This record gives sequence, C-alpha cells and structure tokens, in this order.
Amino acid sequence: MGNIMRGESAKETINTDSSLKGPEEDMVVVLQDYPSPDISEPIYRMGEKLRLIAQEAYWWRVRSIQTQKENYIPNSHVAKVYHSWLFEGVERQKAEELLSLPGNRVGSFLVRESARERGLYSLSVKHRSVKHYRILRLDNSWYYISPRLTFQCLEDMINHYCDASDGLCCALTSPCQSSTTPPPDAAPGAPPVVMRRNFDWKKIDSKQLVSTESCSDNMVSYGVRNSIAAYLSFSGNRNPAQMRAASRRKKSKSMYALPENGHGTIDYEDF
Repeated sequence: MGNIMRGESAKETINTDSSLKGPEEDMVVVLQDYPSPDISEPIYRMGEKLRLIAQEAYWWRVRSIQTQKENYIPNSHVAKVYHSWLFEGVERQKAEELLSLPGNRVGSFLVRESARERGLYSLSVKHRSVKHYRILRLDNSWYYISPRLTFQCLEDMINHYCDASDGLCCALTSPCQSSTTPPPDAAPGAPPVVMRRNFDWKKIDSKQLVSTESCSDNMVSYGVRNSIAAYLSFSGNRNPAQMRAASRRKKSKSMYALPENGHGTIDYEDF
C-alpha cells in the first residue's frame, strides 16, 4: 500500500486511494512474539496492537497501548493497521492465526492486502473456520466481492456486510482483536465499526424512491434512488422521469446492486 523510504528520517508515503486512509495510520499489530520465547520472555505478543512512534529503517519505535512503555521492534514483526480492520501486508496464514486468537468471535474480520499482488485485497472472516474472499475492482475503481453488488470504497463494503451477510459465511461483527484486547464494548476509546441504520421500507412513500431532488428529508439516499431508477430503466420502464434519474450519476452514490437473477457469485480466495 505504500513505499518506505529508507534512512535516518524515513517516512512513509501512502500511494493509494484517500478512502483507505484513516485516523489510525500510526497503529501496528504484532505478527509474532518479540523477542522469541526461545530467547527471553516476549515484550510484545502476537496480535497486540501498538502505537507507532517512529520509523527508523529496520527498527520501529513503538508504544504499548496497555502499559504506555516505549521500545523498539523489527519492522518485519509488525504490520500497519488502518481503520482498525485494514491490515497492511498480512498473508493468508497469518490472518488465520490472528483471527484464531481468543479475543475473536464468529464474524470477527480483517481486510488484508494480497500477498501476491499489491493493490488487491482480501476479506478474512472467522466462522467455523476462517473464510477468505477476494475483493476485486472494476475499471472505475469500485470494489466488489460479488459482481452484483459494488461499492465506491472499502468502508462502504464493510458497513454493508456488517449489516447483512449477503452471501458471506456470516455478517461481520467486529475487527480482529488480540488475545489481550478487551471486548469492543469494554475497550475505552476503541473505534467502533460503523453500522448502517435499518429502516422499514414499507413505511417509505413510493414517490421518494424515484425522486431526483437532493432533499435532506428524503429517507432514501440519492445513490439508492439513482440505482432504483437505473434498474427500472434496465427492466424496460421508459418513463421520462425515471430515464432522467438513471442518467444522472453523482459521487454521492456509494453502492450499486444488480437484480438477483442468479449470476454473480461470491469468489472465494484460493491462494
């Protein structure tokens, strides 16, 4: 996700979408005990999350979130974490090890960069076993797991699958935790997973579904209204108002769903 400039004052430049950046750019997760238990009692345990203080070539200075003590750790023993669920450079096997730690439950998850090709991501979810799903991208840079459902950014995808499994093994519940991390509802200051609010579609005025006005009191977002209008036009309805709505594309639309007609299956990762 980024290129590291080596040197005394090495700094990292994130060369990717702004949607992947977050307030936790200085957080890292420990990938293996350090030092090794064969050498001495580990200072940091696998799965523990630390605050990154400074990057000094091979050695990174970190601070324990629990004890507030600072120390150095090799950068090969940690991975950067964004948004509490986006893990940089974590391979499939390591993701399974992290999600198997005692602090995780069914639905615990992380998004990781593909170990084989930069810029490709996978979703790992704890269920009866850890399941892995490829996250692919369209030519317009939108993300998807199933081709029938695309998202403008990874945050929108995570929020959707927190709301419903929609083809996954289960709905997402909480980001991957370490064995020493308190449950999300007890962790002070822990960033929650943003959940979308549900509402009763039966109570919505049908006129709001096809309205093209950007009114703030409409319960249905412009993106969803635009998607509905597009679907109606695809299904053969040539009402002029609906055609105008289908032709208007704005960045406020963050999710698009094709009708469920049997095509577009979940793509399991096999590497």
